[in-house]
Amino acid sequence: MKRVVALGASAGGLAALEQFFTGLPLRTGMAFLVVTHMDPTQPTMLSQLLQRVTALPVSEAEQDQRILPDHVYVIPPNKSMTLTADRLQLAEPMQPRGLRLPINTLFDSLAQAWGPRAVAIVLTGMGVDGTTGLRQVKAAGGLTMAQAPASAQFDTMPCSAIQSGCVDFQGTPELLAQHLLQDGNEPLVSGAKEHHPSTLSARDLDGILQLLKSSGRHDFSRYKRSTLNRRIERRIGVHKLDSYAAYEKLLSEQPQELDLLMKELLIGVTGFFRDRTVWQRLQSELLPQLLAAQVNGYQFRAWVAGCSTGEEAYSLAIAFTEAQAGLPERSASSLQIFASDLSADAIERARRGVYSNAISGEMSAQRLQRFFKLEQGQYRVVGSIREMLVFAKHDLNADPPFTKLDLLSCRNLLIYFTVPLQNRLLPLFHYSLRPGGVLLLGSSESIGRYGALFEPLDAQLRIYRRRDNVGGKLLADFPIRANSRKPPRSKEPLLTDDASHKAPNLQTTAESILLQEFAPPAVVVNAQGDILYINGRTGKYLEPAAGRANWNIHVMARDGLRSALDGGLRQALAQQAPVLLQGLFVQEGADRLGVDISLRKLPDADEAGQALLLVAFNAQATQPTAAADATETNVSAAKPPAHGRRNAALLEAEAGLQRSKQELGLLREDMKVMQEELQASNEELQSTNEELQSTNEELTSSKEELQSMNEELQAINVELQTKLDDLELAQSDMKNLLNSTEIATLFLDKEMNVRRFTEQAKKIFKLRDSDVGRPLGDLSSTLDFPDLQNDARETLRSLASSEKQVPTADQRWLSVRTMPYRNLNDQILGVVITFVDISASKQLEARLLAAQQNPVPTPLANSDPASPPTA
Repeated sequence: MKRVVALGASAGGLAALEQFFTGLPLRTGMAFLVVTHMDPTQPTMLSQLLQRVTALPVSEAEQDQRILPDHVYVIPPNKSMTLTADRLQLAEPMQPRGLRLPINTLFDSLAQAWGPRAVAIVLTGMGVDGTTGLRQVKAAGGLTMAQAPASAQFDTMPCSAIQSGCVDFQGTPELLAQHLLQDGNEPLVSGAKEHHPSTLSARDLDGILQLLKSSGRHDFSRYKRSTLNRRIERRIGVHKLDSYAAYEKLLSEQPQELDLLMKELLIGVTGFFRDRTVWQRLQSELLPQLLAAQVNGYQFRAWVAGCSTGEEAYSLAIAFTEAQAGLPERSASSLQIFASDLSADAIERARRGVYSNAISGEMSAQRLQRFFKLEQGQYRVVGSIREMLVFAKHDLNADPPFTKLDLLSCRNLLIYFTVPLQNRLLPLFHYSLRPGGVLLLGSSESIGRYGALFEPLDAQLRIYRRRDNVGGKLLADFPIRANSRKPPRSKEPLLTDDASHKAPNLQTTAESILLQEFAPPAVVVNAQGDILYINGRTGKYLEPAAGRANWNIHVMARDGLRSALDGGLRQALAQQAPVLLQGLFVQEGADRLGVDISLRKLPDADEAGQALLLVAFNAQATQPTAAADATETNVSAAKPPAHGRRNAALLEAEAGLQRSKQELGLLREDMKVMQEELQASNEELQSTNEELQSTNEELTSSKEELQSMNEELQAINVELQTKLDDLELAQSDMKNLLNSTEIATLFLDKEMNVRRFTEQAKKIFKLRDSDVGRPLGDLSSTLDFPDLQNDARETLRSLASSEKQVPTADQRWLSVRTMPYRNLNDQILGVVITFVDISASKQLEARLLAAQQNPVPTPLANSDPASPPTA
């Protein structure tokens, strides 16, 4: 069997299913499983309805039934259907009606059982059922398709599937069937032997990877080639190309295909509390141990690398909350989780914290009620859990790791990396963890040769603890981006002239020395505070901040200058006059350095048209500290007068007070502006809230109308079913009536084609059930009546009945009566011809005619033969 195809639709998807199966031939080499949302209390006729439009055998699925190619299996009512190897498994649904997701259930089992040979198709329907299952099928290497929303009666399910980025092909049901036949009957890539992953050369793949890297997507050169080949071949198969070179050309011509390929390579498979035994061990033992090892109020740090759409990160937050509830003495402790992934779309979904109701099967009802809110059929993570997480786009291969971690989870991510990259990341993980920190890996991953760095707590579950005192045996290789961001700089130097590009002369040399030796240290910044130019040594006042390089004056300003610079920059931008900040101090070791800062707007602007500011640092006389006073006491007995020190302290206090007043004024202005913005935002939110309330009322009214309409449709359905039963009974009565009369009857349409016939007509014409639709002239019969078709046409023209007696080849006579066929509306739709056997009457007529022509003499009664006849 080539493939197993699973189709999911809502109860109104009969038309889409009929369109799909109408386009399939009798031999496909594939098995088809059909799942729809149906009323569990009513029997279904879906298999009978589908059998009308397809030559494939259609049947209702049975427990432990083996699936066969070129067969269609329909889910029974009130059952959930899964697939184990090549056998169907039926079970009673665990979820209440309205929360069941039978399509996801089937897709998940299909992905596990058939992997790359699985096909999942989402057709018309309401809700989001099928989206999660599509992601599982795609991750397993299978083919995923969805009906085009424009052709769907209800487009919610197809739209949800398409927006997830997991759909390989979309179109009308007829196009889906054609694409499936083409994809199923041809190799994924033409010339598969030439481009099989095992024989694929590195050159075939390097061009595609270089396009991804040069476009800024990602560097996949350290990913396993088998994984990359499989994903890329899927895209080649979708476009029906014949080689990697053709696909590389497509990528260079269509940049949007690079985004689709990027999503294909980054497809993530995750779920809440995946591998339950790991989470049970973590919650019952490891988290309580970590909590007990720290004082109450300690903030734990955790990192979930490769978090995908966030399910595992939220699972960790829930597990920590439940473990903390069991230790009331650690109620003040908290957990900060850093969740990272390379996919920006996945991070955005994780930040929203909204998941489909499919997660109801991944955790208990108590957890759902406590940690989630049901909103419009979807579950949203509660705020107390979301506040514990920080989501960020992060590249393990290029970005620095998070550090000082108590727990690091990197599950089922290393399996996609090459061995050199794995060997580089494990020492990084050791560096990131605190002493005694816990490392979680996936079920198919291990620490390999790095047993000196990690102690196994449970090797089977891949749980390890960081070893300490490993010395300098292994050093972490920190990732550095090749295209790391350089500090911004102006397009040209601040001071330039034509001579600056020529050989240096005496004047330029002297000016350069004067600027370096006698001009104050200064920087040029833009409106955002980004440093564009530096003159002199500014290290006393500015220093790089820890972490990623950031050339912003607000970040680099030393303590004592930051708040004053913030207010001064805004004031200088708002006015033309220079701004002078006096009496500021910077701590330099044991000394305090006095500095005055002048800020003035430059006449030129940067390339973006923003204003530029010159910030100059003017050093002041240093005030001696207490340590310096003690030193000077040992050296010399002379001391400055007490009143002099008091005056200096008073001046310093007054300067500090003045600065505080200025900062307070700036803060008041900021607060006033912020208050006005908040007031405007509040009014907008109130207006939005009113609109949402109005929309909610309309939706409630629409829901009631839909419920009423649904009830009416159910009543109409019952009536139609009753009429169908009556019609079926009437057809049976008519058939029995026609057969009981033993009159051969033939019904013809206006084109003289056979519409229907009785059983007795088979004795006159060589008819079979498949002859319906054949012209009357093509039928052979025993009648000696060549004008039968002409008489029928004349009856149809004149609407006058005719009757003739016709002999047959088997020495019989038939009375042939031709009359027009009228419907209940008195419309002429064809001709009815009846054949009545009159052979017996014809024989009697022949005998009577013969007796009349040859009479036999009859003797007179009581006559005397001797007597003469009377006159």
